[in-house]
Amino acid sequence: MGSKLLYSAIILIIITTQVWAQFGEINTLIDDRLLKENERQELQTLQNEIGRFFINMPWDGDYSDLTIPLHIQLILQGTAVKGAETIYLSQILISNGNDQRYFDKSFQFTFNPSSGLTYNPGYFEPMPGFLAYAGNLILAGEADTYVPNGGNIFYEHCRDIAFRGNISEYSKGWSGRLRLIDELSSNYGLRKARFAFYYGQELFQNGRLDEALVQFQDVIKGLDMVYEKTGREYHTGLFMKAHVGELSSMLAMLGQKDLLRDLVELDPDNEQIYQAALESL
Repeated sequence: MGSKLLYSAIILIIITTQVWAQFGEINTLIDDRLLKENERQELQTLQNEIGRFFINMPWDGDYSDLTIPLHIQLILQGTAVKGAETIYLSQILISNGNDQRYFDKSFQFTFNPSSGLTYNPGYFEPMPGFLAYAGNLILAGEADTYVPNGGNIFYEHCRDIAFRGNISEYSKGWSGRLRLIDELSSNYGLRKARFAFYYGQELFQNGRLDEALVQFQDVIKGLDMVYEKTGREYHTGLFMKAHVGELSSMLAMLGQKDLLRDLVELDPDNEQIYQAALESL
């Protein structure tokens, strides 16, 4: 989307999407060692199909030049038979390799190698449905860095997919995915901190230091909202772990001892990094 200032056995497959796409390099790691040989054969094309899915899916056009990297790890644990279908039992991790990481330990799916993976909003299928859900989840977090609460439209897409999954014949795990959407979309403290950090960082890099400081103060306000509501929270902790070095360095260069002290209290997991920044002043 351009400048934020304008918008206030194991198998490894790497696929790079076209320029001006929502997703860039897609790393897919599949661990199928627990499957039988014939079951592994049925999934031979799955890795490439996952990459093609993220390339071909018609994501929201307003965010068409992000090229977000994706890291997908699918751990296959076994199969079950339902009528004429084979259901694959698995765990899956999807991450942008930075500050978003989503792990699902009860993912079940079917796969027909002759038809590939295509998302159809009118007909629920577990694998395309989950990938669409996960892609929108990543896009929601990314959109929040460009516009305050800009991820709302993507969270709604996720909620719609999860609701249809929850009432489908492949309902296992979808009630938890619905809860996750509620937790993430209502975590306004993290969402405030996410936007303020990225906006403040770009202001800082462009020499607009007073404006950047206002945004860094908003990061503190966002973290304080999280702390008052839930105390420590996993996704907020993940976000801070990814950016603690950059944030503490910029605050140190701005001479912001008070903000660094606030971070020691609000983000104790990274206390040593904030203390080191304080000692440098």
